[in-house]
Amino acid sequence: MSPVGGWPQLHAAVEAGADAVFFGVNPVEGAGSGFHARAKVGFDAAELPDIMRGLHERGVQGFVTFNVLVFDRELRDAERQLIHLAESGVDAIIVQDHGVARLARQICPDLAVHGSTQMSVTSVEGVRHAARFGASRVVLGRELSLRDIERIAAATDIELETFVHGALCVSYSGQCFSSEAWGGRSANRGQCAQACRLPYEMLVDGVQRDLGDARYLLSPGDLYALHQVPELVRIGVNCLKIEGRYKDAEFVALTTAAYRQAVDEAWAGLPLSVTPQQERDLEQVYSRGLAPHFMAGTNHQTVVRGRAPRHRGVQVGVVRGTTERGVLVELSEALKPGDGLVFDPANWRAPEGREEGGFLYGLWAQGRQLAESELASVRPGQTYELRFGRGAVDGRRVRVGDPVWRTHDPTLVARVKPLLEASDPVYTRPISAHFVGQVGQPVSLTLTDEAGRSVTATLPEPLAPARNRALDEVSLREQLGKLGGTPFHLSALSVELQGAGFLPMSSLNALRRDATDQLRALRREGKTQTVAHSPASLPHSTPHVLPPTSPRLHVLVRTPEQLDAALAERPDSITLDYLELYGLKPSVERVKAAGLPVRVASPRILKPTEQNLQKFLLSLGADLLVRSGGLLEGLQEALAELPEPQRPVLIGDFSLNAANVLTTRALLELGLSRVTPTHDLNARQVTELAALAGPASLEVIAYQHLPVFHTEHCVFCRFLSDGTDYTNCGHPCETHRVALRDERGVAHPVMADVGCRNTVFEGRPQIAAAHLGGWLEAGLRDFRLEFVHESPDEVTEVIRAHRAYLEGLESAQTLATRLASIGAQGVTEGSLFVPNSFELLPALPVL
Repeated sequence: MSPVGGWPQLHAAVEAGADAVFFGVNPVEGAGSGFHARAKVGFDAAELPDIMRGLHERGVQGFVTFNVLVFDRELRDAERQLIHLAESGVDAIIVQDHGVARLARQICPDLAVHGSTQMSVTSVEGVRHAARFGASRVVLGRELSLRDIERIAAATDIELETFVHGALCVSYSGQCFSSEAWGGRSANRGQCAQACRLPYEMLVDGVQRDLGDARYLLSPGDLYALHQVPELVRIGVNCLKIEGRYKDAEFVALTTAAYRQAVDEAWAGLPLSVTPQQERDLEQVYSRGLAPHFMAGTNHQTVVRGRAPRHRGVQVGVVRGTTERGVLVELSEALKPGDGLVFDPANWRAPEGREEGGFLYGLWAQGRQLAESELASVRPGQTYELRFGRGAVDGRRVRVGDPVWRTHDPTLVARVKPLLEASDPVYTRPISAHFVGQVGQPVSLTLTDEAGRSVTATLPEPLAPARNRALDEVSLREQLGKLGGTPFHLSALSVELQGAGFLPMSSLNALRRDATDQLRALRREGKTQTVAHSPASLPHSTPHVLPPTSPRLHVLVRTPEQLDAALAERPDSITLDYLELYGLKPSVERVKAAGLPVRVASPRILKPTEQNLQKFLLSLGADLLVRSGGLLEGLQEALAELPEPQRPVLIGDFSLNAANVLTTRALLELGLSRVTPTHDLNARQVTELAALAGPASLEVIAYQHLPVFHTEHCVFCRFLSDGTDYTNCGHPCETHRVALRDERGVAHPVMADVGCRNTVFEGRPQIAAAHLGGWLEAGLRDFRLEFVHESPDEVTEVIRAHRAYLEGLESAQTLATRLASIGAQGVTEGSLFVPNSFELLPALPVL
């Protein structure tokens, strides 16, 4: 399956052999957002029926991305968009929002739903959770190894899809809130600001660590799993997905062709025959450094190199010096005039990171320019003087030892041109033909395509007796196989001939054209989608009685020292979110002994080898803060087997991404007592969700360090050890405090969880002081305070400040002032900020 951002990419994908393409569709008239996670690319809604007919004629499926969280104000628009997609013949929609997935199944039951990788599915329980909401296929998290994928495939019959090529997010998809926190533009809404591609400094126990040429500590290389295709085919993965809806047609053509070849060879049991030139082309067209990364197993030393965050291309040499007119480079690849080169400065120069480079004018050796005929004799390991156009390269900014990268190869365009500019179909689909001819009777030709669709064409005139050469299978195969200009090739022919008959070539060609035209028309029709246009497809709200209870404070701590402070303040509950499991049991007992309700926070990600964690969490006898859809699914059966008094209370956390009333109600139906809304909602949207779902069903966070990145990549292992994973890293996460300082000077704490996954927290506490009054008026009563690296004294002060406000002893302004004085880096509204444009949005509907 290939990515498509526009018409050139669509053409390239089809001609290179994609079985499916995925793309976004801009909204139908009056439907607001387009609901897809690449907001800058996509097709107009009016184009969609023609696009789908064209794809189906070529035997290609079209999947539309509907992979954003949908807000309550947008649900009616989402319904209209879904109806249009179904009526246009879309084969499937790729969905992140669980409530929208369920809505789609209600109003468009024939439209297949695929669970997006933004659902953070990493286990068979996660697959079942997505299937519960209507998904027939699930796109697995890109952090899974081949062994993980195989374990999941063996335990489910739901279709599985995996990414095999393209950019990697450092965060688990759907679990990144950096863009929301720092720019008010949510990645879960198609507005990723790529904060992971920015430079950071590492502070270890408060001291800056010299990391050499590594500045981009959260910028991973690109995924390249071409050599893993045979294993993925053996495992039974249903679809291999290439990432890159922002990439150009050259990228789409080259990657699609390479993976098409790899899949066909693996399916036929043949070894991979992709050439070194093809692999270099894949690296040349776009690459931050290609590797299989997590698919081949965890190695934290390779996922993030850290030297640069952008496209590098192919490394062609190393700088050995400069001359008055050029740069001396020891080459590792042959070069030619017209190549685009860049000299990689890493981080030794000014922070803006401007790189020197340009188009190569010529190569010089021993004081003379090499002739075109001599370029073929350039050998790796030899040093040449490279010259560029006047003023293109400032030699004073080029340093000995700098890598040299070829970012543009003009010959690559020529190699990919046949796919980009083809007027006739390049990649064709197989059809079988059955010819029936009896002397004296009309002849017929039946064509059957790869999906089993058949058409029959007949000639009105009977088959005449042959005077000379009669029709035979050889001549029929030759003529019927002339399918140029059609999307077909003849794969099989069966013939029924009775008598020695003759048919003019013109008649036979007309018969072939009639049959192929019928088949092309049949393929364009696609399947009929049933659409329920009833306005009752969205649930109706009911009046909610505001709870008379006093506000409750729930405190989440991450260290035993913070627990000491929290116990002294006696909040309404204490949640334990510890790095390691061994300290949980005694801490649970301490909270119980104090007579306070105790909760334990689960990890946000659970992999196939981590199911025992569910048993351990249940063994603690504590209530659970559920952060994983897979865990919530696993608990359904486990809790049903427990007596009612032994069942823990379940609270759904922000990571379940409840952005609207549909998702919230669906989660509550699975046994959650309350749900914490996703951090993609601002404070006003939280209030509106409370009005629709009922304020008693929500637990909101009033103080926290927003978890901006949640990543499988471990910065502790990568930069504080030589190890590859937890087995040999020495566990620096247990002995050091680490923070990443951004270009503004804000230091963001990093913590590891029990699975060695890292969370980077916003360095400034996000406070809701300005919004607590509105939340209280809306009936919200459950407020959570979450701590990261706060000292016990700071924990005490934060709890007391909020309690004073909630008891009416202090104003919201006083609360904000007290909180701002606690930390050295200030505070922020972060994701709670309500923009002025919010009032311009459509009114909240009565559902």
